[in-house]
Amino acid sequence: MRFIKWWFPLAAAALLAAAVLVHGRYAAVQTDAAPPPVLLIDPGHGGADGGAVAADGTRESDINLDIALRLQALCRFWGVDAVMTRTGDDIDYPAGADTIAAKKVADQHARLALINGTPGAVLLSIHQNKYPASAPHGIQVFYGPQAGSQDLARLTQAALTEQLCPDNRRVAAPAEGSIYLMKNARCPAVLAECGFLSNPGDLAALQTGGYRLKLAAVLLAGYMQYIRGVDP
Repeated sequence: MRFIKWWFPLAAAALLAAAVLVHGRYAAVQTDAAPPPVLLIDPGHGGADGGAVAADGTRESDINLDIALRLQALCRFWGVDAVMTRTGDDIDYPAGADTIAAKKVADQHARLALINGTPGAVLLSIHQNKYPASAPHGIQVFYGPQAGSQDLARLTQAALTEQLCPDNRRVAAPAEGSIYLMKNARCPAVLAECGFLSNPGDLAALQTGGYRLKLAAVLLAGYMQYIRGVDP
């Protein structure tokens, strides 16, 4: 019974990903000379760094990880190669990293080494937003300066907007230069801000497993469109 309860939502999410995929036009095919693509799933924050925190105590790092784990499960369902930068909240920090700041730096360096050491990597970093006021809401995808990043971000933003928040007016935009992984990754790199923890509507949705599974499915669909050469 436990398997059935998990399998049906996973299959439904897989069907949602398939529905998003059929909207794109296939403009290019990957050559045999290029390494096979590998989705680098980066659940933002974690360990000593909880990220943004909602008014009710919900931590960004926990939501990021849950979405990432669901995305990893969908990748297995679709036969998509994927690697996680973390799979839990425990992070093995090096000796000497005895402050939160030092732990954050060490963790980011370790993640970057994994990303840049993976042939064919495509980086998707999962995050949540927060603002002092409660009105801002919606999903936005940011892209790094690397070739291919903007196309991936546009495809992902379009899929998320169409499938999950059609009233969203946010568009794919360049990531700030201070975002370490976006700046230093040597592969296509995007960062998805999946909602505002400061907005009651976004927070309520993000606290449900069904919505997080939909997010994972549409993030996967955007990635699959990208690696199949869909025109953004």
